[in-house]
Amino acid sequence: MTSTSTAYRATTAAARATDLSKVYGEGETQVVALDHVTVDFRQGEFTAIMGPSGSGKSTLMHCVAGLDTFTSGSVRIGDTELGPLKDKQLTQLRRDKIGFIFQAFNLLPTLTAQENITLPLDIAGRKPDKEWMRKVIEMVGLSGRLGHRPSQLSGGQQQRVAVARALTSRPEIIFGDEPTGNLDSRSGAEVLGFMRNSVRELGQTVVMVTHDPVAASYADRVIFLADGRIVDEMLRPTADGVLDRMKEFDTKGRTS
Repeated sequence: MTSTSTAYRATTAAARATDLSKVYGEGETQVVALDHVTVDFRQGEFTAIMGPSGSGKSTLMHCVAGLDTFTSGSVRIGDTELGPLKDKQLTQLRRDKIGFIFQAFNLLPTLTAQENITLPLDIAGRKPDKEWMRKVIEMVGLSGRLGHRPSQLSGGQQQRVAVARALTSRPEIIFGDEPTGNLDSRSGAEVLGFMRNSVRELGQTVVMVTHDPVAASYADRVIFLADGRIVDEMLRPTADGVLDRMKEFDTKGRTS
């Protein structure tokens, strides 16, 4: 039973983009941000998206997460096709099935850490699963900080609140957009460790855009974009391996 479910989980996509294109402008001013991208983000896996500036990595994440529209192709979150959804339906999908962790922590300054963590559930009119929330709060080390407001917390602690907020609603998938970009290396490593543990211990699915090879090394795999296309994939990445691959992009950029 266990082996079957594990095999199933390894091949099941939490999110899928198929032949996805995103084009800005027309004629001579046209910019192709995504050029027929097909990719699966598998359940229970931590995926990092990397590439040079302007490669389309943030655009890909925003389109798959329902934060931006796309020109052609399709996106699914679980069994739900995003293309036909109206704005209200997209808002509900993001609220119910997706968690977000941004570079800017996006915490409300007048709320305590605990109130910030439960805010998405409060808005949805849902009660948190107390046992799950306790497990999440313990994992990110916030048990003694729940009554503090953001101004009373360090940057690393604020991002821990953001991680806990994303996890508490038990979303199908979490998207992180440069989640350690505003943190020092030690705080960044802690937050990345929590994200990795949420995958390994809680079965969460995480997709993270980053420019940092060290951050990418926490993932199970890295996909590389260039000129709006997926050009490579690395399993069990190391920081040095990712850095070497990114240097190749820099070299090609200078010689092309």
